[in-house]
Amino acid sequence: MTRQEKAGELFLEGFNCSQSVFTAFCDRFGLNEETAKRISAGLGGGVGRMREVCGAVSAAAMVLGSLRAGVTGDDKESKKENYDLVQEFARRFEAIHSTVICREMLKRPASLQEGTLPENRTPEYYKNRPCLKVVEDAAGILEEMIGEYEKK
Repeated sequence: MTRQEKAGELFLEGFNCSQSVFTAFCDRFGLNEETAKRISAGLGGGVGRMREVCGAVSAAAMVLGSLRAGVTGDDKESKKENYDLVQEFARRFEAIHSTVICREMLKRPASLQEGTLPENRTPEYYKNRPCLKVVEDAAGILEEMIGEYEKK
């Protein structure tokens, strides 16, 4: 199973966009699935259902940090390289979805949905939302980029 397929499967199991993408790659940086799901949970729905940056995009940024990110505060070169990777991911993602902003992809206004439960995952839910494709596309782009990075 590809990581793209794994991310889609996780989403269909009920995990949010961020959890689905991040967990599909968690073995790359030594996390078990439960820990990965916990770490990434708050980024779903465009960060806490605020419909800001898509959780799949946020998860991708975290995964890309595992490729090249500084572990000391003064490592400017690795910080720059990581930012370049994240920006390249965003360019590729936007080429497909036109934006990295959740509310723009959902065509819904931003709103703080405090105290409300997330919607049930019904056939109607999947018909009206691009989220499964977004999750699969994000994981697919990550697979591509990681392959390119590792060939360098």
